[in-house]
Amino acid sequence: MVRQRSIFSFFLVLLATFLISCGGPGVAIAPPTYTALQLEKIQAYVPEIQAVRDRSDELKTLIQKGDWINVRNFIHGPITEARLHLTYVTSNLLPKDQPTARQITRDLFNDLVKLDKATSAGNPLVALNQSQAAFTDIDKFLDLLPKKEEG
Repeated sequence: MVRQRSIFSFFLVLLATFLISCGGPGVAIAPPTYTALQLEKIQAYVPEIQAVRDRSDELKTLIQKGDWINVRNFIHGPITEARLHLTYVTSNLLPKDQPTARQITRDLFNDLVKLDKATSAGNPLVALNQSQAAFTDIDKFLDLLPKKEEG
């Protein structure tokens, strides 16, 4: 009788161990979401980034006119400020979106460097192409952001 109880106890311990190991914390983890504070921080920068994005035609006109001084002012002023805002926003994005956001910000920086070189050389074709690439990067970044909830 004692032998049967010890075998029965052994199987109960094995069964309990198996059941506990099957139910880990990974089973009930909810997908990551934005906190209200993160959304507030992100939305604080979106209008400023969008305002620079909306000025793309202004930069295009300056390049076409060959107004290189104002093109450089635009590059080193509003667009560089928008790039800083992208950097501030990146840390508040979901962890899965942060590497993409960092890459887009690096691409924007590289486009701005090439745009500045084209401006210094007075090359309107390259400048137009690089300005378009810069604004495309800003669009990609804006697409990563959570949409503002209406309610």
